[in-house]
Amino acid sequence: MQSFGQKYSHLAHNVGCGCFNPSLGAVSRRLETLSRRGLLAGLGSAVLAAGLPKFSVAQETAAAKILFREFRLFDGKSNTLRTGVQVLVENNKIIAVDEANNSAPADAVVINCRNGVLMPGLIDAHWHTIFAAVPLNILLGGDPGIIFAASTAEAERTLLRGFTTVRDLGGPVFSFKQAVDGGIIPGPRIYPSGAMITTSGGHGDLRLPTEIPRDSGRLSSSELLGGSAIADSIGDLRLRVREQLLQGASQIKIVGSGGVSSPRSPLDMTTFSEEELRAAVDVARDWNTYVATHAYTPRAVQRALAAGVSCIEHAHLIDEETARLIAEKGAWLSTQPFLTMEDAASQSGPGLERIQQLFAGTPRIYEFARKYGIKTAWGSDVLFSPELGPRQNFMLTHLRNWYSTAETLQMATSQNAELLALSTYRNPYPGKLGVIEADAWADIIVVDGNPLDDISLLEDPQRYLSVIMKDGRIHKNTL
Repeated sequence: MQSFGQKYSHLAHNVGCGCFNPSLGAVSRRLETLSRRGLLAGLGSAVLAAGLPKFSVAQETAAAKILFREFRLFDGKSNTLRTGVQVLVENNKIIAVDEANNSAPADAVVINCRNGVLMPGLIDAHWHTIFAAVPLNILLGGDPGIIFAASTAEAERTLLRGFTTVRDLGGPVFSFKQAVDGGIIPGPRIYPSGAMITTSGGHGDLRLPTEIPRDSGRLSSSELLGGSAIADSIGDLRLRVREQLLQGASQIKIVGSGGVSSPRSPLDMTTFSEEELRAAVDVARDWNTYVATHAYTPRAVQRALAAGVSCIEHAHLIDEETARLIAEKGAWLSTQPFLTMEDAASQSGPGLERIQQLFAGTPRIYEFARKYGIKTAWGSDVLFSPELGPRQNFMLTHLRNWYSTAETLQMATSQNAELLALSTYRNPYPGKLGVIEADAWADIIVVDGNPLDDISLLEDPQRYLSVIMKDGRIHKNTL
């Protein structure tokens, strides 16, 4: 019998926020009654139920104190490894990075890391929790049980690949996040955006032809699902931004240009005006957080920067002038190193041509980032296939084409954590992420080998990740 992944491995991964492929329009109709409230209400209610015990399928150790010994330390910031230290975890925090190597507390579990490299858990700055591993034909079936079963399985696989935190850039993830935080679902920490906000005809507009023209008194089925929100006036835009924040968004995702996987929204198009983008930025600032804008072209990126957007997503088609402007504005660039069809799977029609444009633009965007010192975050944007999930690790190791291994690991730990911190008071996990130091969250992985010498070790997490801890709980321990 074929496995779930084998059966659906032929399905395409659509680059560039491909979770809004127009073929999902049919999904929306089947899921029309499964709104953000209905689709996950049972899951969210279960998390909040009084007295519900927390558990994790992969959890092996949840001791109050855990002492790590006999390792080489990559702290998330340094260019080299440290030796002769030990790390003490109590509950969900790192209590000490102990250079004196004091005796273990009497009530501590001691883990001998056998000279492996202990480092912070990895952070993916562009992920889609609900859509990463659900094939399109499963979505077309419209069965919420299998959709969320697949998403639940992928959340655990994501964690077991070493990713202890993700920034979710579009999808109905709020109640799912509650389930992860409540211990019902094993998975990474989630920084949710909620629905990506777009204009009519923009990337993210999933309406079927029968839903056009728009009925002003009724949301489209894709909006009811919670994957997108359509706004064509400043008033509506402010409303949609506030709705995501009301539900718990840590940052806001705005569509500023077309997309690879949306034939009706070509890459060269531009959506919101500068005035509209500024209105979204103002609302986010009122809530003490920021806007991330999906934008590929110079025009879309420059318009977003003029409006005060703090983070540009993708930007593979920008020119040098625009790159210089990103640096001058002090904005973040969150981009993905798409290189070949292995990263994108199969495409046809307009999507194939657009993917080739992204492949051509990838080396240039990283060269610009290095040349102008742009604050750069790394993300994978893997979508629509459990078989493509492991590309998350390969997308990280692609960075060695432009960065040293230390710089690559810094980007996927402490540097990505700096971007997450822009959410300030909307940060769902206030504290230190992406580092191994006192008072940081206890998100830790141990690598059997030295990824600073050979970063390809991270491409095989099942073999080379011997310990995976998130929030002080061990989800894998082969030592």
